Amino acid sequence: MRNTPLMPKATAVWLVDNTALTFEQIAELCMLHILEVQGIADGEVAQGIKGQNPVITGQINRTELEKAENDPNYRIKLLAPKHNISDKPRTKGPRYTPLSRRHDRPNAILWLLRHHPELKDTQIGRLAGTTKPTIEAIRDRTHWNSANLSPIDPVSLGLCSQVELDAEVKKAAKWVVAKPEGDVLMSPEESLQVNPFDNDQSEDDKEVDASSVFSNFADKPSEE
Repeated sequence: MRNTPLMPKATAVWLVDNTALTFEQIAELCMLHILEVQGIADGEVAQGIKGQNPVITGQINRTELEKAENDPNYRIKLLAPKHNISDKPRTKGPRYTPLSRRHDRPNAILWLLRHHPELKDTQIGRLAGTTKPTIEAIRDRTHWNSANLSPIDPVSLGLCSQVELDAEVKKAAKWVVAKPEGDVLMSPEESLQVNPFDNDQSEDDKEVDASSVFSNFADKPSEE
């Protein structure tokens, strides 16, 4: 299995904004679809994700970047990692959030609620290191600082790893697929074509024959 940069989307954001690499080079390096990289360049994908410089983090050599910029067919090679980082997500134990990061948790919660509404509150709590009342307050916009919050990717904030986020999203996707189908909401266009009073009408009320109504009056004897 080939190596990929840590926080691949954040790395792709930085490469799009700060290098002359082609979309193909960035997509292959970060193992993203080329359309996803193009979406990053257009501002339609990875909104709120802060770019990460792979040179500063020691994942790519500056010389390697320059080679790739001068040759569109060149494929960047990552430097060997200095430390062995396990890809196994954390499953047990409380998450400790450093004091310097705790003020970022509401922004991370807002990002998760907007970009991954399929996540359960317990999952968001694990990723952002927060509690259910805080999640509910941000969802309901009753949080004391709601007016100043902005959605920011929890991975770029250092609150969780990309592996942990991907694992929770994958788990939530399985729950959504396994959930039995209930009533399906109609689209706005479909709802405009439906008479909301149709279900309340009896079969006799749906169609009224004018001739049959007036025939009743014709058969009735006149009063003198």
